[in-house]
Amino acid sequence: MRIGIVGCAGRMGRMLLKETLATTGAELAGGIERKGSPAVGIDLGVLADGAMVGLTAGDDPATLFTAADVVIDFSTPSATVSHAALAARTETALVIGTTGLGPADVTVLEAAAQQVPIVYAPNMSAGVTLLMALTEQVAAILGDDYDIEIVEMHHRHKVDAPSGTALGLGRAAAAGRGINLEAMSVRSRDGHTGARVPGSIGFATLRGGDVVGDHSVIFATEGERVELTHKASSRAVFAKGAVRAALWCEGQDPGLYSMRDVLGLGVSA
Repeated sequence: MRIGIVGCAGRMGRMLLKETLATTGAELAGGIERKGSPAVGIDLGVLADGAMVGLTAGDDPATLFTAADVVIDFSTPSATVSHAALAARTETALVIGTTGLGPADVTVLEAAAQQVPIVYAPNMSAGVTLLMALTEQVAAILGDDYDIEIVEMHHRHKVDAPSGTALGLGRAAAAGRGINLEAMSVRSRDGHTGARVPGSIGFATLRGGDVVGDHSVIFATEGERVELTHKASSRAVFAKGAVRAALWCEGQDPGLYSMRDVLGLGVSA
């Protein structure tokens, strides 16, 4: 599979380049950066801290999508929406790890997925994907008397909160309970809040240092507490999962998929 990388000079982009170059069955098709970036024109192998590969970073998405079988996009919501439409026009599969996408953005992804396979996941880690599946299962098994709280911590530079992964865990818990997350989520608590609303799903957000990503789902009731936790110590796990998803796209029918589909864990929440 010829894989293209969006944002190839960023921290995540460089890891994606390195992982693509190191993965059997993957061929680097190219990489792009924003127009005016000093990385444009630099060899992609050099950006990946390796030997030159004869491909340089560009700034034209259309050229990248035309050259690639699948493109991996960890960028911004506005850019990702544009790339989804481009993927549909060029019949290029797309793997999306962008966070902060809203309902209107997902609608665009769904429309594009009628033409090409798109894998969209707030977290590409195999471990987090398993955590989401377990969260849904535990939420379905434990009774409504178990309160659900989701705690996440990321580095000081992260701009969205709660994290996309935390929201994905919330959706998984809500699916297990058969409830609507938007109607039952509590995003913040301050001052005299009153007692906890039965059946609600709470979120707590922590920011600091260089934390790559810590997520915990807590099920608490009288007398006991069950906690499911995942901690990422390197962004390399996200790159590995994204390249795995890109290779999985080969031969897939058009549709909007998740990492749970990639790992064969069944339909996601």
